[in-house]
Amino acid sequence: MNKDNSTLSRFIKEKRKQANLTQPELAAKAGVGLRFVRDLEQGKATLKMDKVNQLLKLFGHELGPVPVNRKSLLHEES
Repeated sequence: MNKDNSTLSRFIKEKRKQANLTQPELAAKAGVGLRFVRDLEQGKATLKMDKVNQLLKLFGHELGPVPVNRKSLLHEES
């Protein structure tokens, strides 16, 4: 799990808990499968962006471009 995936998975899990929803309840409300919610909360690296946005929409958010500090990224790879 990379940093971006862990941030997204933490965000979704926190929002779900704040809304007092179980994973099955969140899946039903968002119109996605339970496996998708579980994969997302566990930080799976490959997920369909449209489904992620479908779920994020419940919390008033959506995926978008995020600037990356290329210099720090290069240092992490060394």
